[in-house]
Amino acid sequence: MGQVTLSFLEKEEKYIFNKFAKQCSGSVYLQSGNNVVLATIAIDTQEVVEEDFLPLTVQYIEKAYAAGKFPGGYIKREAKPGDFETLSARIIDRSLRPLFPKDYCYPTQITLMVLSADEDADLQLLALNAASAALYVSEIPLSFPVSAVRIGRIEGEFVINPSLKALEESTLDLFVSGVKEDLLMIEMRSFGGVAIHQENTEFSANELSEEEMIEVLEIAKKAISQRSQAFEESFKDCVKTPLVLENKRKNFVSSEIVEYIKESHLEELKDIIQSLSKTERNSLLHAFARKIQKEWEEKNLKEIESLEKCVLESVLKIKREIIRTMILEESKRADGRELKEVRPISIETNFLPNAHSSALFTRGQTQALVVATLGGEMDAQSYELLTDKAPLKERFMVHYNFPPFSVGEASSISAPGRRELGHGNLAKRALEASVINGDLKTIRLVSEILESNGSSSMATVCGGSLALAAAGIKCTSLIAGVAMGLVCENDKYAILTDIMGLEDHDGDMDFKIAGSRRGITAMQMDIKLGGLKSEILQKALMQAKEARNHILDLMEEAKEKIVLNESVLPSSQIFSIEPSKIIDVIGQAGRTIKEIIEKFSVAVDLNRENGEVKVSGSNKEKVEAAKMHILKIIKNPQELYKIGDIYQGKVKKIVEFGAFVELPKGYDGLLHISKITNNREQKVSDVLKEGDNVEVEVLSLSKNKVELKLLQILA
Repeated sequence: MGQVTLSFLEKEEKYIFNKFAKQCSGSVYLQSGNNVVLATIAIDTQEVVEEDFLPLTVQYIEKAYAAGKFPGGYIKREAKPGDFETLSARIIDRSLRPLFPKDYCYPTQITLMVLSADEDADLQLLALNAASAALYVSEIPLSFPVSAVRIGRIEGEFVINPSLKALEESTLDLFVSGVKEDLLMIEMRSFGGVAIHQENTEFSANELSEEEMIEVLEIAKKAISQRSQAFEESFKDCVKTPLVLENKRKNFVSSEIVEYIKESHLEELKDIIQSLSKTERNSLLHAFARKIQKEWEEKNLKEIESLEKCVLESVLKIKREIIRTMILEESKRADGRELKEVRPISIETNFLPNAHSSALFTRGQTQALVVATLGGEMDAQSYELLTDKAPLKERFMVHYNFPPFSVGEASSISAPGRRELGHGNLAKRALEASVINGDLKTIRLVSEILESNGSSSMATVCGGSLALAAAGIKCTSLIAGVAMGLVCENDKYAILTDIMGLEDHDGDMDFKIAGSRRGITAMQMDIKLGGLKSEILQKALMQAKEARNHILDLMEEAKEKIVLNESVLPSSQIFSIEPSKIIDVIGQAGRTIKEIIEKFSVAVDLNRENGEVKVSGSNKEKVEAAKMHILKIIKNPQELYKIGDIYQGKVKKIVEFGAFVELPKGYDGLLHISKITNNREQKVSDVLKEGDNVEVEVLSLSKNKVELKLLQILA
């Protein structure tokens, strides 16, 4: 067991190694203040995964007891992970994956458990640092520990690792992980709000310019470098004896087959690679491999074990070499585009007749159908966070769906997984900042990916921004997104704009950037190289800006042609009244508000704290009428009527002591029985019936009452 205490930005972190979960390959108990995270590493050394991928799984689990709470819902036991847990696990996975040796082939599980948490805890940051420390001291032979920082921008100043409370005042949320001065993973979003632009106060998405992004990433690099150095020096005495990884993933690439293909079939393979359709290309590659295998057998060439597998792996190796050589040596891509060229784009809007709005965004072989639905307070998604005492409301939702048919696969559609949640979250982060007064409405965007060959998440951003415009939602500007790629060999590199699936698979970087003409609202970067030079990052950002502006040009043209679905688009009115008047709108036992809802066919949301009233419904005229009715209700009768005034009204309700008459200006006056008849044996119902038209005179006015005198019953 070892214990290390570190101090960073005046916060103390205590790491206890291998005291807990001692049968694991590595474990750490990390405590910072009242927050505790346990990280464990488990390796199955008896199994070798032959497929060409890293068999790593990361699980992040929050325990309700950590915050002194019971799990929400009917079952009082933690069940499947929530969205925050899934997204946190994904961030940790993306940060740690590049560290593993290329030939590592043992199933490995990293588990993070939050054991104690206070309301101001940045649990993602703690969990990643705990996972990195546990991995570094484990039996897996790794060279360096990963470190992470979060940076906010508060009152124009960049702040490292702000508290969650301080982050609420920030216009930026940047999460960066890396090793020494190499960045491995970036997650960034801006927060919309009131800001000053050129001496004008207006709602802004608070985009970050490319120059500002480079500046803040340099700050992150320095902070990560300091932490990495402290980790390495402090943890080295706790590192376990590394495993001797005797079993290696078998290399099926045959140098003889590679040479044979290059000598006799290279041009044919190049033609296959340039096939536009991903499904078609994969079919042709497998058919090509079968052809090579058959020729090899017919010519009685060298006998090779697992010939079928060797031929296919050799074909894929040459394919990768061809793609990368074309890009680096010829500045040519598999589909014939230039390195900076964006694929052809087409846009259609509001073609679904009964949806509030719809946008079909097609870029090359990637197609996203994004549909918007607008609602009120009751439509918001309730959710819980570990450190919050009360449930929260999510009013802006982006749900991303990736059916198998989008890539030509014949399988059933299943529940959303980590990929769907991650892509939807990225699109949400890109768009949410642009929605003006987004906390006053509930918006759901659903992105159905109908075809995919290159960044469907960025297609979701573009389609989502257009769907908001097609629903009449006020936004600061349109938001576009583009996926960038990188191919790097030694000192040579090429940055690719709008990468397709082939370039993503065989490239060295996946870099997604979304924003407006002003700057970036969201960014996500994953590096396969183990680090990224500042020069390359700067060029990628500027090249992405050029592509983003090109896409925005096309989106703005499409926006000008939008025709709103007025017949189905809901209407809403948001206004404020004195909080003390809310009780008048509700009425005794909710009678008044129920009458408003029934009479005008609207939904009414009331905020008792600030007096905000939101009226929404499918008919614009009825929504406006309901608003005017509410405004009349909260007015004192003295403002509407004078004693002695004569009005014509309708008997609204008969009661034992009189009748309520609906007056022209929206108020109900009381016609006491004594003002209806002098005969004490007569009932009100003997003289009046509900619906009768009467002429009345105002006798008296009090705070909330109008007393009337019956002049005559009208025909």
